[in-house]
Amino acid sequence: MSGSPAPDPITGYHAHVYYNDDNRPAAAELRAELEARFEVVMGRWRDEPVGPHPEPMYQVAFGLDQFSTIVPWLMLHRRGLTVLVHPDTGNDVPDHRDYPLWLGAVLDLDLAFLERHARSSGT
Repeated sequence: MSGSPAPDPITGYHAHVYYNDDNRPAAAELRAELEARFEVVMGRWRDEPVGPHPEPMYQVAFGLDQFSTIVPWLMLHRRGLTVLVHPDTGNDVPDHRDYPLWLGAVLDLDLAFLERHARSSGT
């Protein structure tokens, strides 16, 4: 054992679907299918980079019981889009830095933004 503290428990998952002007129609189709097929909470369209995310995106939140269904479906149906899947432990820095699952290209997240936010909120 490394002596590292155990990670916080996972309470759910987030998938961030990245897009640009050229592939926004594909992102819209994927979004519609996700909403129709699964019990998810859809975040709003973010047409500019926000927080640690370097490209426009929307978030898809889903429960623990959905991971084994949604993630394999995204692997096969992501339409060439980049998707970040990470756990929601309530601790954003390791959720995005240590535990990400990337479908497609790996993007350079602004982890310093998350670290500043964590320090300012006391988490």
